Amino acid sequence: MERAKMTLKSVKTIAAAVLLTSAMVSITACSYNKPGQKPKVNSVTPAGTLSGSYYEKSSFTDRQGKYWIPLKPAAASIGYRMKDDTASGGYAKIGYTDVMYMLHPDSAQVFSLGEKITLPDAPVRRNGQLYITPTALSKLLQTEVGWNPSTGEINIASPSDHKDSGHAGTTEQPKSLRIQSLSAADSSELVAYAKKYLGVPYEFGAGPYEETHRFDCSSFTRHVFKKFGVDLPRLAKDQDNLGRRVSRSELEIGDLIFFTVPGRFESDAIPGHVGIYIGNGKFIHTWGDPGVQISDLDSGYWSNVILHMQRVL
Repeated sequence: MERAKMTLKSVKTIAAAVLLTSAMVSITACSYNKPGQKPKVNSVTPAGTLSGSYYEKSSFTDRQGKYWIPLKPAAASIGYRMKDDTASGGYAKIGYTDVMYMLHPDSAQVFSLGEKITLPDAPVRRNGQLYITPTALSKLLQTEVGWNPSTGEINIASPSDHKDSGHAGTTEQPKSLRIQSLSAADSSELVAYAKKYLGVPYEFGAGPYEETHRFDCSSFTRHVFKKFGVDLPRLAKDQDNLGRRVSRSELEIGDLIFFTVPGRFESDAIPGHVGIYIGNGKFIHTWGDPGVQISDLDSGYWSNVILHMQRVL
């Protein structure tokens, strides 16, 4: 009996080693799905980082032997949303509240975390879905992608907080855009201008307001600040790199407030939402329905997910 237990333990150890080895080699494996399978929260990549894990049945192999998987469920496995406008000539946009990745079928040129990069394989459209090779997916998301050819399990590592936060690992100090403090008149003008857009619908990955008449959280802050001569980056995580931190007691009208998305990243240190402080314990932002809205900063849901506050004016 003891010998049988040892044998079973050895088999399990070998099987685990095979899984990790298969995930580390060049990504060429196909997969198949278990309908309704939820991501495994405790999945790990070969490097030991947390990942989203799921099973995919809709993959295919092309004539060159390359394996392709649908992009949307892959993105969903690590908590991202995807809006696919490629059927009408637009881009597929991936992110949480901000668009972090943009791509188009048949083009290897994509946008990844604000930079234009070239994928090893251009995404393709098939049966109404956008497909990508795992190697291209790894480069697009700038993270590890692994899979098990025998079970069809795909593992995608959540982007690490030190990689995406834009602060760690760099000696360069954030650039301050503050030229002068807002006067009372300027502060009043900023608040009035931002309030003009109350009720404007929220849309994930919204294009320029002049074209779409919609905002997502960071395109709204960018639009408002542009009125006052400050050109903010498109993504909340990049807006977070500008200016300087301020405390709650120092908060002034026009300061940006960044919020975490609990559980989305390993340390909850990456901003997933941003709004503008407008005084009296209130901030203006856009999120779901009814779109652009005013919320309490010191009570309710948002008070519990504040990441930090930043001054860029």
